[in-house]
Amino acid sequence: MSKRVLVPSLIGAVTLAAVAAGGLAMASTGSKPALKDGSVRYTAPTDTVAGAFTFTAKVSDDSGIKGLKVLAWPTSSKLDPTEAELRKVEDATCRSLSDETSRCTYRLTVTKKEAAGLDQGTWRISALATAEDGDTLFLPHAASVDISR
Repeated sequence: MSKRVLVPSLIGAVTLAAVAAGGLAMASTGSKPALKDGSVRYTAPTDTVAGAFTFTAKVSDDSGIKGLKVLAWPTSSKLDPTEAELRKVEDATCRSLSDETSRCTYRLTVTKKEAAGLDQGTWRISALATAEDGDTLFLPHAASVDISR
């Protein structure tokens, strides 16, 4: 094989390998969603004002946040929610703070009649964050709160 054919072929092979390696490096630099500063609060209803479960968290991902699903449940129920089950629960309301981060709030209103039937004790919050690029973060125990009468 002549040098005129061999040198351009080697340069092409090296360039192709570098492009492929760069593509793999870019594909692996994406991050999974993250949830931080999560907090839950239960406010008991009164005769005139409804109560609420409120869960708030900052959710971030390098591609942006598509949404956050939240489920509140009493630990006495022995519920063990899965990621697949959380895909079917209610959405939190998310407000963009930047291209990568949103503050998401889930609020469940509780009437006085409903509060009378709530299990007392510890309640947990399970959460499923979904990024714009499709990555997910499942937290079966994102937060907890104690409920007593």
